[in-house]
Amino acid sequence: MTKFVFITGGVVSSIGKGIVAASLGRLLKSRDYSVSILKLDPYINVDPGTMSPFQHGEVFVTQDGAETDLDLGHYERFTDTSMSRLNSVTAGSIYQAVINKERRGDYQGGTVQVIPHITHECKERIRRVARDTNPDVVITEVGGTVGDIESLPFLEAIRQFRKDVGRQNVIYVHVTLVPYIASAGEMKTKPTQHSVKELRSIGIQPDMLVCRCDRPLAKGIKEKVSEFCDVEVESVITAQDADSIYEVPLILEREGLAQQTLELLHLESRQPDLRGWQTIVDRLYHRDTDNLGTTPPTIEIAIVGKYIQLSDAYLSVVEALRHGAIEIGVELNIRWVNSEEVQNNSIESDLENIDGIIVPGGFGIRGIDGKIAAIQYARQQNIPFLGLCLGMQCSVIEWARHIAKLERADSAEFDPETPNPVINLLPEQQDVVDLGGTMRLGLYPCRLQRDTLAYQLYQQEVVYERHRHRYEFNNAYRNLFVESGYQISGTSPDGRLVEMVELSSHPFFIAVQFHPEFQSRPNTPHPLFRGLVKAASCRRSLHLNVSTQRQSTEISTSENPQDSNRVQSPAEVS
Repeated sequence: MTKFVFITGGVVSSIGKGIVAASLGRLLKSRDYSVSILKLDPYINVDPGTMSPFQHGEVFVTQDGAETDLDLGHYERFTDTSMSRLNSVTAGSIYQAVINKERRGDYQGGTVQVIPHITHECKERIRRVARDTNPDVVITEVGGTVGDIESLPFLEAIRQFRKDVGRQNVIYVHVTLVPYIASAGEMKTKPTQHSVKELRSIGIQPDMLVCRCDRPLAKGIKEKVSEFCDVEVESVITAQDADSIYEVPLILEREGLAQQTLELLHLESRQPDLRGWQTIVDRLYHRDTDNLGTTPPTIEIAIVGKYIQLSDAYLSVVEALRHGAIEIGVELNIRWVNSEEVQNNSIESDLENIDGIIVPGGFGIRGIDGKIAAIQYARQQNIPFLGLCLGMQCSVIEWARHIAKLERADSAEFDPETPNPVINLLPEQQDVVDLGGTMRLGLYPCRLQRDTLAYQLYQQEVVYERHRHRYEFNNAYRNLFVESGYQISGTSPDGRLVEMVELSSHPFFIAVQFHPEFQSRPNTPHPLFRGLVKAASCRRSLHLNVSTQRQSTEISTSENPQDSNRVQSPAEVS
């Protein structure tokens, strides 16, 4: 029978429940247990697809086209398992399903209430994951903080769940905070005590506590938490702050999180195989033996976006870049560039000494001119460039305006009256009114052209990538673009939709209509991000070599005045 782990959080929001859930999934998979992870989000939106990135962060898209919380990205990256719409449940979708049933008469005239109807629907969504994917363990993260009024139906549902499936098949893990008070010079357990008290007041006694802290928990602190919260000392887990989220599974493994989970669920204890994950962390911190005693090169990638005030809006893009940097063996710095503030006359200072540029996705006209200016700069200065979704559409507009010389070329999204809508709606999108869940969403095939950068990077003729957009390249301009030097390197299998464009005359210039960042993994970086990081690293090395040669020339010239007027040839400089 499938076992169930419920993860709740207390004291403060953003305490790290998603990383704990993903880490536990990684640790169980390393013991050859199959795992599925479910997120219960208490907000009333049906999904985060229509929510502002400034409030909610990135919208993560699954293979089957569900628009979900960014935590599902962590689940996928840590467990290397693709999630689906089954793994994302919101209060809005629960209430919508119950109301639809009431309208159909499914409740036969009964009064519809939070208990049992809402809670029953919550439990059914959890059972559905177990039934349809048949994992050994289902890990369920309850969003929000214990005490929030929105979370109460979910908490009541998971309280009932233990009685429904048997006490030996369910455990509750509570993530809480043990802060260090500098003025007092000690760690305080009262926030954890009050959080557990709040959880117990609604009928849930945690079996395990994961304590977030900025330093190790002393034995006495663990014993105090154990005594006041009625949890075994071995089940008080230290979750100390780490420099990288990829180190967290190793920290929690040393603390015994997985072993305690197996014991509490009466599952067989198995030895973990975390060698691959340890290698990822070692390479992240450049502790692998190949680099001992050497300082890895540092590259700087600019992300030119409109939502940079909240970096979580581009979470998967950042993680995909890190995956590429881990594999290539370089240190990564990210320069955040606000596309709203970029002007043509400031672009050189905004992107000075940059090794690569990414223009990510987004919606709406705000900040578009800055994105286009950055793309033009990348094209003219031969800076490695990767455009994602809206980034591809902006690269098409940039080429249309500056190379193809199309008057007022634009996207119909930004200027419905443009005489040259090089980006336009698909015919099937013309009459769409609702915004939620109506775009081109999920996994679609893309056929690559041989003798292109895209094919060189993927080494495959057909690839599958996740989409989230409503506008497409306008095929009425396809021939004009190709004739002017643009290269269409990837299309839908029937050739109807343009998916990838590139410039063969550029060292690395590629833009895609999809979101490759969603499929990157720390152990298998996405080919496009790996390629961008490698191209940026080559550019940095070239500049360092040129700088070193110039310095050597200056020293040589000062030592040999008779050569001071000699001019280096291009071959000598390169």
